[in-house]
Amino acid sequence: MVVLATKCYVAGDARNRALDGMNALVDNAVGELDVEWTVGVRSKDEFVQVEFEGEDATVAENLLAEEWGEIPEEMEPGGTYVGTLESWDDAGFILDAGRPIEVPADELGLGPGTPEQLVKRYGLVQHLPMRFVAGEPPRLADAERDRLYDWTRGTGRVNVNSATRGEVRATVNRAGHAHDIVTVERLGLLEQSIVCTEDTDPPGLLAAIGEYLPAELRCVVP
Repeated sequence: MVVLATKCYVAGDARNRALDGMNALVDNAVGELDVEWTVGVRSKDEFVQVEFEGEDATVAENLLAEEWGEIPEEMEPGGTYVGTLESWDDAGFILDAGRPIEVPADELGLGPGTPEQLVKRYGLVQHLPMRFVAGEPPRLADAERDRLYDWTRGTGRVNVNSATRGEVRATVNRAGHAHDIVTVERLGLLEQSIVCTEDTDPPGLLAAIGEYLPAELRCVVP
């Protein structure tokens, strides 16, 4: 079994749709291998887990872990891992990687401002998977810092949680704004980033689609 660094925290029909989507993503990734699998949710913390059976089970686990990040039983100091953004305060970010990871404000490396200001600047939503380096203290990984800086140099984004990629695309279409976006980038199972065109105003797009999405939405304005 592999526990992936992405959560399924919605309930009811939304959970069923999310897990159906996850099953399709697993099929795309490992469907040609000699494996059968079951997708589920770890009850204690809502991380997605996939149980494999078959000759290629270990290969399949490794492929998914590389794509999504894995929640490990143990962490090595200096190793890079993925945790989900659970909360923030003046002291820093708290990530969930199967245990709380407290990244101090001075180890974020995202420029000036309080953690709350950084959340708004980079459009961070709760449960966003983020890479960090384990240690005393932990810090955001260089690759994560680079990703977030790149967001602010692009054409603008609207980041969303609590919805699958397909649901977000359908919402943009329903609101009549399909021509205002480049794509919907998958950040996690239920965390997406709508990449705007050069002529699109991210706050305006957020206002247009917000009424259709029961989700947390934040803009990245270049």
